[in-house]
Order: sequence, then C-alpha cells, then structure tokens
Amino acid sequence: MNGPDPEIRRRLAAHPFLKGMSPHHIELLALSAMPTEFDAGQTVFRAGDPANGFYLIESGIIVLEGELNDREPVAIDTVSAGEPLGWSWLFSPYLWQFDARATESCTAICLSGIMLRQHRDEDLTLSHELFKRMSEVMVRRLQAARGKLISGNRPAHSRS
Repeated sequence: MNGPDPEIRRRLAAHPFLKGMSPHHIELLALSAMPTEFDAGQTVFRAGDPANGFYLIESGIIVLEGELNDREPVAIDTVSAGEPLGWSWLFSPYLWQFDARATESCTAICLSGIMLRQHRDEDLTLSHELFKRMSEVMVRRLQAARGKLISGNRPAHSRS
C-alpha cells in the first residue's frame, strides 16, 4: 500500500479542527491516524496513563472527569463532534491529566502522539499549525471554564 488510506485523508480533511490545513499536512497526519469507536460508557483514557495521542471526535460526546479526594468522578468538561480531545501528548511528561469517558456511542480518529511529535520536529510548519489550532481550543475551553466558575460563585445579594 502506498501512503495512507484515502478514506482517512478524506475524514481528516473534513474534520472542523483541521479545516484549511494544507494537503501535505493532512497527508502527514494521515500517516499517524487510525479510525476508532467508543461505546457509551467506555473509558477513552485515564489520568496518569501515557498520553500516546489525541482524538478528533466525529460523532458522539466524551466527558472529561476528575476525582476529588477519592469521591465520585466530577464532570469537568465535555467534548463533542467536530472537536479535538486531548492535548497532553504535546507536553512532557506526556500523561493524561483527567479521565475521559464516552457518554454515548462515538466515532473518532486517533492520531499517534509519538508519530506526531516526530513529524512536528521534522516539519516546523506542521508544528506551527498544530500548536496554533490546539492553542485556540485551549483558550476557548479555559475561558468557558472561567465563565462557569464565575457564574457559579457569585455572592448572594446582601439583605440590608
């Protein structure tokens, strides 16, 4: 087989996270991509495990969860169709920081973090594109989290 599967290239090019990325970069990403599916309730990854890649969610919803003092998991965020899941593959020590679980059946494309780091180091324009896109997602999610914290922590009006 010469090069990546044309279907994977098509799916990558169609994903909103990669919109406008050059055909050359789509080709490089396709070399490290594999289609995957998750059943409702299935764990995608666990905090502390090696972050070997990231996911482009095509359908379904993934919830990110954390534990507080050995209590029940707390939902931190959700990731839906059209969004990327996981940026721990970008940063040493390359470990997941939260648990991720499918809340319904999901389809996704899994990209190998190890291969992506290699391509990123060999192709600085790919590195720039990935960091730019991931940074936009990180900022959007951090702003949303800040908004939730602010709205949930408003003091009650004093009664004078």
